[in-house]
Amino acid sequence: MTTPQARDRTKFPDPVYTSTVLKPLFDDAKQHHARALQKIDRAHLVMLVETGIVPADQGGRIAAALEAISREIDPEALSYTGEVEDFFFLMEKELKTRVGTDLGGRLHTARSRNDIDHTLFKLGLKERIDALLAKSRTLLAALIETAERDKTTLIVAYTHGQPAQPSTYGHYLGAVIEILIRDIERIEAARAIVDRSSMGAAAITTSGFPIDRHRVAHLLGFAEPLQNSYSCIAAVDYVTSVYGALELMFLHLGRPIQDFQFWSSFEVGQLYLPNAFVQISSIMPQKRNPVPFEHLRHLASQTVGRARAMLDVMHNTPFTDMNDSEGETQDMGYQAFGVAERVLDLLAAVVRAAEIDPRRVAVNLRRSCVTITELADTLVRREGLSFRQAHEIAAVVARSVVAMDGDLSDDGYAPFVEAFTEATGRAPEIDAETFGYVVSAENFVAVRERFGGPGEKALEAAIAGYRQDEAAFAARAEDRARQEADAEEELNRKVAELAGGA
Repeated sequence: MTTPQARDRTKFPDPVYTSTVLKPLFDDAKQHHARALQKIDRAHLVMLVETGIVPADQGGRIAAALEAISREIDPEALSYTGEVEDFFFLMEKELKTRVGTDLGGRLHTARSRNDIDHTLFKLGLKERIDALLAKSRTLLAALIETAERDKTTLIVAYTHGQPAQPSTYGHYLGAVIEILIRDIERIEAARAIVDRSSMGAAAITTSGFPIDRHRVAHLLGFAEPLQNSYSCIAAVDYVTSVYGALELMFLHLGRPIQDFQFWSSFEVGQLYLPNAFVQISSIMPQKRNPVPFEHLRHLASQTVGRARAMLDVMHNTPFTDMNDSEGETQDMGYQAFGVAERVLDLLAAVVRAAEIDPRRVAVNLRRSCVTITELADTLVRREGLSFRQAHEIAAVVARSVVAMDGDLSDDGYAPFVEAFTEATGRAPEIDAETFGYVVSAENFVAVRERFGGPGEKALEAAIAGYRQDEAAFAARAEDRARQEADAEEELNRKVAELAGGA
């Protein structure tokens, strides 16, 4: 009886497997991971020589060949031919062609594609995270500057889609700022998980050779090696942490974006977007379309969706090295970063350009009686009423003013006196002039100087804290960049020394 194995005389890879798996993976690797693979090769070589695993003279010849390959071969110009399985083996073949099969094969001592791949992906993620953090800090700066500019600019704050209370634009933006600060902290925390090298884990269990995992991690610019070698090839929490944090950031940013679109509608109109950001209808010349808000909304949602997809791919995968977390999945995640950066750039520009329209705010304040809460509070403080009784009087006043389509400051005093007298059996001590001031939006904001409130001093203190956070983010970014630049310089120097001694 002939077995399937005996009948199978075809040579790997099958053409369909080549076109559907190997070629896409090759193209992905040459585009995204070629430079990182070169870096890993060089760092691993330096460690092999320093630990005596590879003699210095042999290491020098390998180093010289690696440097020549880096200079002479453009990965983007390569095409997949099927001669070797993937990009890694193509580079190994090129090295062996230049220094011989025996010597070229020594570079792979005490390592595997398992630990190489996860280290490649971590290097790629760190680069993208750092770019994202830089753009996040730009948005943070734009928000803080605008909050400072508009710390006393009145707006109508909405709850449940209805006018609720007056506040300031600076106070509203402060809420957005605080969430963005927490989101940046989450991204930084995720980066710290990524910043642990997998090199030295080899396939699963490290190596019998006297490798120095800390040395390789340092030369590659990582903070440290990830300790457990099984975790190095099985744990994908570096992926889920990053994309979980990314999903949250853009879910959160989508909410004020939705507010901005609502505020810029014709009916509300309290946020004005300059003409540079407005498209005019092709048929209705009177129509100003603040389309950046729509693009921001759907691009933020795309980022959320792409980031969530990364988490979905990781779901129910085995706790081992597996293809699900590799090549094309990493490329799918990189697309989330690409869209995310567009959102951050556009939103920072829009935040700086948009302005509150005080005329529309004044109209909406007048029509909505949103300062009526302060009337109730004032009755408690000045007239000695319980809050519940004061609230009932204020409600009667608000209904009366709304019914006459009036202005609370100008038209509310007579209904107030009537309601107060009926409820208490006495005349109020508050006169008409005091009443007008009490129910003004300016007074409403001014008396709310509590911690976290919109009062000018409270908001100034908050903004000062935001600036401290902004400075701390920048300082940490500089420290990370300096550490990685120093490692890069040391790696280049060590490889040059090896190559020079060849």
